Amino acid sequence: MDENYEPSEIDVSTDNGGKDKKKKKSWDYEKEIGRLQVELAHLQAWVKKSGARIVIIFEGRDAAGKGGMIKRISERVSPRIFRVVALPAPTDREKSQIYMQRYIAHLPAAGEIVIFDRSWYNRAGVDRVMGFCSEKKAQRFLELAPRFEAAIVESGIVLLKYFLTVSEEEQERRFKRRIDDPVRQWKLSPMDVESYQRWWDYTRAYDAMLRMTDTNHAPWWIVPSDDKKRARINCISHILQSIPYERVKFNAPDLKKRQKRPADFMDDHSIRHVVPDVTP
Repeated sequence: MDENYEPSEIDVSTDNGGKDKKKKKSWDYEKEIGRLQVELAHLQAWVKKSGARIVIIFEGRDAAGKGGMIKRISERVSPRIFRVVALPAPTDREKSQIYMQRYIAHLPAAGEIVIFDRSWYNRAGVDRVMGFCSEKKAQRFLELAPRFEAAIVESGIVLLKYFLTVSEEEQERRFKRRIDDPVRQWKLSPMDVESYQRWWDYTRAYDAMLRMTDTNHAPWWIVPSDDKKRARINCISHILQSIPYERVKFNAPDLKKRQKRPADFMDDHSIRHVVPDVTP
């Protein structure tokens, strides 16, 4: 990564002087996110120039903040370089394929960063818990996944895996907020309700997944996410620290002069539909 990049330290201390109030040290979340997004833009320029290939996997509990994390990473960069992959349920044709097949099709070419919003690890999580695959297939996946990822890394792809955790209490609070807020209700799926009810089934499945697929060549990085803002700062900082990028000099184009209005140009006065201005 760029040798001039220095992640900011974010601490929270507690004042127990009778009020037990949390006091945050002077840091501005929006300012820090903005600074990290500038670094992501520098990363993007380096990836494009160098032809690097990067895969970032986000897994974790439902309502742990994966969507918000990915949004902060991708909102200020090009979707042609930062590609977000969130696959729907497999079709009948895809169900007949080798399990990894549809994921392999989305791996990056030169100059691309692919962010998986859930990944092949569906097999070790929701598929296993909900019975969408047999226990034998789930176990076989856990045995083969490290070898599959070793092949990815050996091909020259940078592979980063993040698992977002959230407490039972915080997950319940977020689910209730989704129920009460019309603009969040779409986030609450039947699978989310199942994951809420089957917390300990998922706990066992995720523990096995992390234990069996945490390797030297592709380790899991745990992101505590009860505090979403802190999680975003910590995780994006870690991504930037984990990739040996360098800042690429931007060659500013010379805009020169705009062409003059042609002498024979006539304004078009035909009727056009203009969106009404409803602002005060």
